Order: sequence, then structure tokens, then C-alpha cells
Amino acid sequence: MSDSVLEQLQQRLQHLEDIQSIQALKARYLRACDQKQPNAMRECFVEHGAAIEADGFPSFTDREEWVETFTRLAVANPSIQDMHHGHNPQISFTGADSAKGLWDLEFCQVNVKERTIVNLSGQYSDEYERINGCWQIRSMRFARRSFVMRQVDATGIERVIALGKPPAAGFIENN
Repeated sequence: MSDSVLEQLQQRLQHLEDIQSIQALKARYLRACDQKQPNAMRECFVEHGAAIEADGFPSFTDREEWVETFTRLAVANPSIQDMHHGHNPQISFTGADSAKGLWDLEFCQVNVKERTIVNLSGQYSDEYERINGCWQIRSMRFARRSFVMRQVDATGIERVIALGKPPAAGFIENN
């Protein structure tokens, strides 16, 4: 086997390993959200200069701001249960230590105190960077595509209270 063929095979293997590492990184992030683990969430992002945007939230330019908001809204509120399901990853490399990715998201939030259920879908557009051999999220943008909010009365009857977009006050701030 020639050196160039061996080099190509090594590069292809490295890309496959990197794709697997990036997918595992996104899974850790989504799991940290669901299990209300702010420290695990923090470690998914670069230490300095992380850019985070999500419909329904202000923009963040630092992972600490994002983690603090998550802690205040989700961790400090035991009545909220979230389920993030990432699908259909498309990972491409933009350099030896950088990549970008698209992910579809299905999200469900159950708020037992307010008796609400939120289902939404959307797309993550991420940028990743390998730092000291580990992949981390450099930027993350979530764009919402669909939204349904239901309220369940004391008899178990569901009523749709928002369809297409969150109520004017926003479901994030109210829960």
C-alpha cells in the first residue's frame, strides 16, 4: 500500500472518529439539559467566546450566561421535565480542528405545576472546535419550526392554548 493511500485511509478514519465524537458531544449536551446537569452542560462549550442563540431566549456570548439561565429556569424548577431528542445529524469539516453541524430537534416539556405540555421542533446549527484533543461547541443556534402548548385540566382534558408560536409572554419565562 502506498504512503498516499495509507494517508488517505488514516484521514478518513480520523474523520469518522471525529464525527462520532461530535455526535457524542451533542448527545451529552442534550442529556445534560434533560437531567438538569449544568456542570455537564458547561463542559460541552468552549470556555471563552461561545455564541449561543435560541428562539425564545436572548443571545449569549459566554457559556456561563447560558448555564446560569438554564439553572434559573430549569434546574431551580423541579416541576419542569424536559426531553430533547436530536436527529439527523449532518457533520462537515471546515478545518483540521473545526466542523459544523445541523441537527433536527424534537422537544417536549412537561410542567406539572402549571399542568402544561409543550412540544416543539426545530433545527440546531452548530460550530465545533477541537481544543486539546476534545471537541466542544463554539456556537449553537436553535431555530424553532413548530410549537404546540397544551394545558391539562384537573379531569385530564387537554386544551391547546398556543399553536404555531408561544404565547405573547413566552413559555420559557413563565415556566
